[in-house]
Amino acid sequence: MSDAAAMTGSTATQGGAGYALELRDVSKKFGALEALGGINMMVRPGERRAVLGSNGAGKTTLFNCITGDFAPTTGAIRFFGEDVTVFPAQERIRRGLRRTYQISLLFNGLSVLDNVYLACRGVSRGRFSFKRPRKSDALMQTAEELVETVNLADVRATSVSDLSYGQQRQLEIAMALSGAPRFILFDEPAAGLSPTERAELIRILTGLPGHVGYIIIEHDMDVALRVSDMVTMMHNGRIFKEGKPAEIEDDAEVQALYLGGAEDE
Repeated sequence: MSDAAAMTGSTATQGGAGYALELRDVSKKFGALEALGGINMMVRPGERRAVLGSNGAGKTTLFNCITGDFAPTTGAIRFFGEDVTVFPAQERIRRGLRRTYQISLLFNGLSVLDNVYLACRGVSRGRFSFKRPRKSDALMQTAEELVETVNLADVRATSVSDLSYGQQRQLEIAMALSGAPRFILFDEPAAGLSPTERAELIRILTGLPGHVGYIIIEHDMDVALRVSDMVTMMHNGRIFKEGKPAEIEDDAEVQALYLGGAEDE
């Protein structure tokens, strides 16, 4: 039995108590192509996990199944003990699941603060109101706090189109934090960032509130290992290895796979 099979098999028998996110035997097929096969993953509340793997390993498909963008072909997904396998994406968002994407999804013509405010408004009970927010609006105050959390206070009034790419990625994190999320999926947040911007990203992620867990997909292994306390390595749509960052970093098979010793289909 492989290391991954042994670990996921034993984890799957522990029961569902106490997990923020559970994937049990999740698979996803597109016709004859199996993008995911037999994924078992258990993530505890507040846990920070990195998912690594070459292009084609199934990482983004995994995220799409978790968020409800794709329905799994087989298996079950539970979020804080509730079966959300057939829930649409918006129902998962209402339960505290958030996500960022590889390609920025921002309102380029609006300011930084307006983008964060709209994100907060979108997950609030008053999201359909046409009233303009007042300065005392609680959501506006929350938006201001989130802008400060990701170190964008100095550019709060700047149009998104005038931000650097790294600042746009920081803004996405602020928007993902709107509405008191319980768990966040970060899809390659370090892609295209300079070394200085990567260092800032690491500072932001490690400084998030302890109760907010996340999974980060990342090609930059240095970033991924520094912001996570567990690592899942994927290959060809399956879990190849799991372990602590130091264990994964020192694993010869992982090094061979990640450095090009094996290719994904």
